[in-house]
Amino acid sequence: MQTSIPLFLSTPNPKIPSIFPFQHYPSFFHGKPTTATAHDFHFLPVKIKTKPFFVKASSFLSEIGRAIEEEEEYRKARAAVIRKGIELGGYTIEGLSIGGQETCVIIPEFKCAFDIGRCPSRAIHQNFVFITHAHLDHIGGLPMYVASRGLYSLKPPTIFVPPCIKEDVEKLFDIHRVMGQVELNFDLVALDVGETYELRNDVVVRPFRTQHVIPSQGYVIYSVRKKLKKQYIHLKGKQIEKLKKSGVEITDVILSPEVAFTGDTTAEYMLDPRNADALRAKVLITEATFLDEDFTIEHARQRGHTHLLEIIANAKWIRSKAILLTHFSSRYSIEDIREAVLKLQSKVSAKVVPLTEGFKSMYS
Repeated sequence: MQTSIPLFLSTPNPKIPSIFPFQHYPSFFHGKPTTATAHDFHFLPVKIKTKPFFVKASSFLSEIGRAIEEEEEYRKARAAVIRKGIELGGYTIEGLSIGGQETCVIIPEFKCAFDIGRCPSRAIHQNFVFITHAHLDHIGGLPMYVASRGLYSLKPPTIFVPPCIKEDVEKLFDIHRVMGQVELNFDLVALDVGETYELRNDVVVRPFRTQHVIPSQGYVIYSVRKKLKKQYIHLKGKQIEKLKKSGVEITDVILSPEVAFTGDTTAEYMLDPRNADALRAKVLITEATFLDEDFTIEHARQRGHTHLLEIIANAKWIRSKAILLTHFSSRYSIEDIREAVLKLQSKVSAKVVPLTEGFKSMYS
């Protein structure tokens, strides 16, 4: 007796990973199949006999069970990759960061992007871009970013750069203006370590010092609020109003670090007392290029990067509520990254999350 057992209700979608690859027979049909064709592979002819069939059916179900488990792992990993936003510390953080390929981290609440990578489409609608250093995987998409905003009739953006590269960035845009015969309008701000720039009346930004193989800097975004000075707390409303009208400064300005972004750097930034605000920001976005013992801490330092083991060693200095790890080497899978995150999570009270968009699962 010969019959056909349907493995799928409809022809498999090539874009969705199926339990059994479309071009291959399942492992339990490694004998000669009888009448299956490549065109209509989702029905497989099986010779059914009386007693032996029950043995084959058991193998059949076992193989399906294993395949389903693997496919479920794949789907979980893929879901982590395609997730477009991560909720941390009250902020939605988007983007991608793959070591040596592309880094652009977006925070819509501040209308800003840290570095621009290859200019992902989601970055175009951000009004501010903070460039940490001049390597192409962090700055390469800058002309496209400005040109795209002009194409969509968006207002000229404000771009912040380390002062030492401002002149070269201006030359870069001059070249593109000549080659493309287009207008490229933007405000370029050379913002040095220790300086403060007001993004809006309740938000400011300050760079902090980092250590890479070329000049670099990170950025801290602060919320701004005013608090009545202690000596005036006992006064009534009319008295306070009178002082205010007379020109007396009755409030103190309180800056609270909200988000810190390191860009590419060694772990030395964590030991600099002047960078304390970066380590106590609500959200610390830090690179972690190397994760395992296949690469030494010295290897990371020589290349101007941070090893996860150094973050673990200095975890006691971190006061942030959340840590977003970025810039992993492309050699790692999502599973490698998850395993590494658990090592750090056990050492800090902060919530530790990896930015895994663009990385592949070992099951893919």
